Amino acid sequence: MITLYDCATAPSPRRARILLAEKGIPHETVQVDLRSGEQLGEAYRQINPLCTVPALRTDEGVVLTSNSAIAAYLEARFPLPPMLGITPLDKAAIADWHGRIEFEGFLPIAEAFRNSSAAMLHRALPGPVNYEQIPQLAERGLARLQQFLVDLNAQLREQDFVAAQQFSVADIAAVVTIDFARIVKVRPDERHPHLLRWRSQMAQRPAMSL
Repeated sequence: MITLYDCATAPSPRRARILLAEKGIPHETVQVDLRSGEQLGEAYRQINPLCTVPALRTDEGVVLTSNSAIAAYLEARFPLPPMLGITPLDKAAIADWHGRIEFEGFLPIAEAFRNSSAAMLHRALPGPVNYEQIPQLAERGLARLQQFLVDLNAQLREQDFVAAQQFSVADIAAVVTIDFARIVKVRPDERHPHLLRWRSQMAQRPAMSL
């Protein structure tokens, strides 16, 4: 049985959780308490030395430690419904936007939060090594996030999905990113009408409530 190491309150494992639900893949879930630092304990380090969630243990016993690896594995094992595209051009478009969402949206939010929150003191980056906060990175992250909202809104001007005219991992990543932005008090508004329309449509999918 596939096992997802999850944290119900964290954005990164939510991406894996939604993907599993959209594909209807049976799996077990183990909650990892990030608030108490369980991910840094010896027991979890034996599972994932990177001390991050999500982690996914495959049927073969291999542990995957990134959303990209998890998506690639699940798509190969359970190809329907497709989440990474079907044609070469569709696959390329989805991969392009999936990467942009990660780099231009999700990471700037994490940068802003981890470099400004008192709860993240000495923990400016996830993982087993402590890093000090850099306040200027928080400011830059917020600026990058605002530009990301503009760019994503433009991308959604005349289409219902982020990429390749089909629901994909790009939409999952974008939903989680937009919702994650609330942690730094940023939300789409009247300046982003296409983004708001798309997010409302995404809310109709049951997996998005996970």
